[in-house]
Amino acid sequence: MSDKPEVVLRAQGITMMYPGTLALDNVNYNVYRGKVNVIIGENGAGKSTLMNVLAGVQQPTAGEILLNGERVSFGNTREAAAKGIGMVHQELNLSENLNVAENIFLGREQQTGLWPINQAEQERVAAELMARLDQPISPRELVSNLKVGQQQMIEIAKALAERADILILDEPTSALSKNEVDVLFRVIRELTRQGVSIIYISHRLEELMAIGDYITILRDGRFQAEAVVGEIDVPWIVREMLGGDPVTTFLKPGRQFGLPVLQADHITCVNDAGHPVVNDVTFTVRAGEIVGIYGLMGAGRTELFECLLGTEKNYLGKIWLGDLPISTGMSTANRIKLGMTLVPEDRKKSGIFPASSVAVNLTISSLWRRLQNGISIMRRDEERVVASTIGNLSIKVSSPDVEIQALSGGNQQKVVIGRSLLTDPKLLLLDEPTRGIDVGAKADVFEMMVALSEQGIGILFSTSDLKEIMAVSDRILVMSNGKLTANVERQSAQESALVTASAKGF
Repeated sequence: MSDKPEVVLRAQGITMMYPGTLALDNVNYNVYRGKVNVIIGENGAGKSTLMNVLAGVQQPTAGEILLNGERVSFGNTREAAAKGIGMVHQELNLSENLNVAENIFLGREQQTGLWPINQAEQERVAAELMARLDQPISPRELVSNLKVGQQQMIEIAKALAERADILILDEPTSALSKNEVDVLFRVIRELTRQGVSIIYISHRLEELMAIGDYITILRDGRFQAEAVVGEIDVPWIVREMLGGDPVTTFLKPGRQFGLPVLQADHITCVNDAGHPVVNDVTFTVRAGEIVGIYGLMGAGRTELFECLLGTEKNYLGKIWLGDLPISTGMSTANRIKLGMTLVPEDRKKSGIFPASSVAVNLTISSLWRRLQNGISIMRRDEERVVASTIGNLSIKVSSPDVEIQALSGGNQQKVVIGRSLLTDPKLLLLDEPTRGIDVGAKADVFEMMVALSEQGIGILFSTSDLKEIMAVSDRILVMSNGKLTANVERQSAQESALVTASAKGF
């Protein structure tokens, strides 16, 4: 394609440094006017960081941004919006108790001086935006009454209300049904015909091929490649994403496994919008086996774990823990007592009690094991168990009485894992166990997983990091859009095949 369209936005030499981390390394990036500019890369490649720089969320350590040929800098999102750059984040940011028009103009209400808000004008503009987005939604409709796909359109309308010429869409289809994706694509094509430039972030390869005009690939915080979508194919994308870096393995040869400790048959779970987030998933985990679930955001991994542990009760299918059937109505507490436990994905929100001590965080799930006569806690036994766990897991803390929020992310994660181990599990569920911890702590967690598996504990863990899944899995499951798209032994797994499987099912 010799005649390229005009570059409306150019990022040159963008570098972003955090303490101990180089998130972006001298990245160049072009946004073409009136086109869908796809950006892709593995987890941690730097996509979101680059978008945050372009949208004014963060300021780069080095580099410059050229908008219509002029150098610009954004101290915040308001300054970026004033220059026509809007961003729709993956996590929706709407007030469900307000109506559509109120959400679109929240924080920048239409009024003159001290006069009341001009609701009629807001509703008029909101109606125009809904028509532009091909959405038959009343401006007075409460957002709480809308489906997820419709709420996504409200987020886009918020950006367009600020007259965005460049619209950044971060994983916009992760929670959408097939019909909602079709509507979104129709809206995107109409916006580009109106001259809006779209920056589109997604991991779904077939989706990118269907909607994209230009594609840029980042790898390890660096620019890797740019191409016209019509001139490349999915295998080319996979090759450019993965590169040739060797994968470290933490597993010894000749590992042996016992009988199944978990059997899940035809697990299905539908969300509030009627979209199957777990779709007819069947698999087993054997004693001493580490089974990794690879999948991207919205694949259904966390929802599957919630079904297994019973925090999500609205699911269909059958679960066995060893020979014991786990009924749908069985409480999470009883599942834990039978030998199943979970280390959640969001450690700070769901995994720790930040103002409590390390000792309390370690023992809170297993107090029933140290009750004397079912009434009082045996303090000496509790102190012994806490000290032993801190030593065995190499948790770096001066005293068990220190508040857990004072620990590093890696040591907090070890405490959460230690708490799970004190319930004497047969099956350990780890949802993104290395999220938010440094490289050294990741290695510690992997070595801990291997050591626990050698004690006969079955381990099921999830990650969106391909190198992690290859490093510590005996067997690899791939989930995509709620479906199980691959189930392979580690020795026969190919990285390119896993990436391709993670984009299936749309």
